[in-house]
Amino acid sequence: MFQSESKEIISVSPYRAHPAEIVLIKDYTPLEKLFRLKLPEDVEFKYTPGQFAEISIFGVGEAPISICSSPTDKGYFEITVRNAGSLTSALHNLKKGDVVGVRGAFGKGFPIDNFFGNDILIVAGGLGIVPLRGLIRYIMYHRKDFGDVQILLGCKSPKEMLFNDEVSQWGRHLDILFRCTVDKADPDWKGNIGLITELIPGVTLNPMRTYAIVVGPPIMYKFVIKELLKKSIPDRQIIVSLERRMKCGLGKCGHCQINGIYVCQNGPVFRYRDIKGLEEAL
Repeated sequence: MFQSESKEIISVSPYRAHPAEIVLIKDYTPLEKLFRLKLPEDVEFKYTPGQFAEISIFGVGEAPISICSSPTDKGYFEITVRNAGSLTSALHNLKKGDVVGVRGAFGKGFPIDNFFGNDILIVAGGLGIVPLRGLIRYIMYHRKDFGDVQILLGCKSPKEMLFNDEVSQWGRHLDILFRCTVDKADPDWKGNIGLITELIPGVTLNPMRTYAIVVGPPIMYKFVIKELLKKSIPDRQIIVSLERRMKCGLGKCGHCQINGIYVCQNGPVFRYRDIKGLEEAL
């Protein structure tokens, strides 16, 4: 464990990686692992749900990874990583007690200040649940500050469902409506089978006081948003998080640029109203 040599609190630099110790690793699927990271006591890491961090391994490289914990989780933050490349493969080979580098947090997160006092509809598809987990944990911690909360979760199969231990708790929460669907069921699956868009028509909501937050694979957005617009939710109240290849996190390299918009700086969270005219966005 890191020992602080100074009582002065410093913030994580956007330019210099700070060491963070892996204090917990949880396997969810053969491809996805959750890592709990702890920074030195004199380093402050501020973030909001929806932001991301740059995670590095010396001698391997660096990659932007969504933060999946909530600021209400004190003393640590968490990321969930799919093994899909050299850096993520190296992360999957690390063990508890190993150290990674952290820069951030970067980007614009979910506009939580606008959510207070309103109803919330969360639509998560596949890995989209990763950044949304932090938002859900934040809402549950501050439950009295929000109106009705509904969560729709879709994934390919029950075996690919992330955070299954927490998902079961969401389903039992008395003041949260939770529905889950899978594209293809296992023999013992007792839940809904079908696309996540099939759940939206059955949702009861007040469109003028509902914020719909949508995160999932690119192909999902246009179909989900179409259903939300049928529910008369204003486009300014439909919130999306865009997945684009990001590198520097500072808007310098241009990897994530869409028609002059840098996803790492202007996003990754956007109002649908602000990007619906950008052909490459959705």
